[in-house]
Amino acid sequence: MNWDWSAVSDFMPMFWDGVLVTLQALVLSVIVAFTLGLVWAMAQRSTVKAISWPVTAITEFIRNTPLLVQLFFLYYVLPEWGITFSALTTGVIGLGLHYSTYTAEVYRAGIDGVPVGQWEAATALNLPRSRTWFAVILPQAIRRVVPALGNYVVAMLKDSPLIATIGVLEMLGEARQFGSITFQMVEPLVVVGIAFIVIAYPASLLLRALERRLVR
Repeated sequence: MNWDWSAVSDFMPMFWDGVLVTLQALVLSVIVAFTLGLVWAMAQRSTVKAISWPVTAITEFIRNTPLLVQLFFLYYVLPEWGITFSALTTGVIGLGLHYSTYTAEVYRAGIDGVPVGQWEAATALNLPRSRTWFAVILPQAIRRVVPALGNYVVAMLKDSPLIATIGVLEMLGEARQFGSITFQMVEPLVVVGIAFIVIAYPASLLLRALERRLVR
């Protein structure tokens, strides 16, 4: 097999377009996952069973079904019910929703790790429930779980190629399209693989440094 540098050169414009789409999908998915995960975690701690039980059932169902199946359901089944999203929006919703069930567990562990005395002190001060959550509990809980949340950012990056299966031209989607046009698959796939390493490995090092800093 001969390596064709001209194929790499021809692929680069498409590659950079794919990088931008990948990063856009990743950032938006992270926002969805982190925000919705916090909502799930707080709802699961509700004393109202009509809230906590359905939320627990929903998160367990999402967590225990494949992300690819969920993406196909959102993209191919929802339009039959009159609910249609663009491919990129579907990818963002799918990734964010799927990983929100994992970040919910991370938040829950962080909340459970807050000393009981903090809850008791807030009660003794007669703080409203909302202020207890957002001024006392969550700042302490989130600080504890930042490194774990960061690990899921890397995991979402590595799962982002799955959105190519619904037509999103992120890095892998661009590589497949280039290969279908030129019949050269090796060069674009190698470039994409290296790109994931270049993005994910420094992110992992940054997360380790952040974890060491936070545990001091």
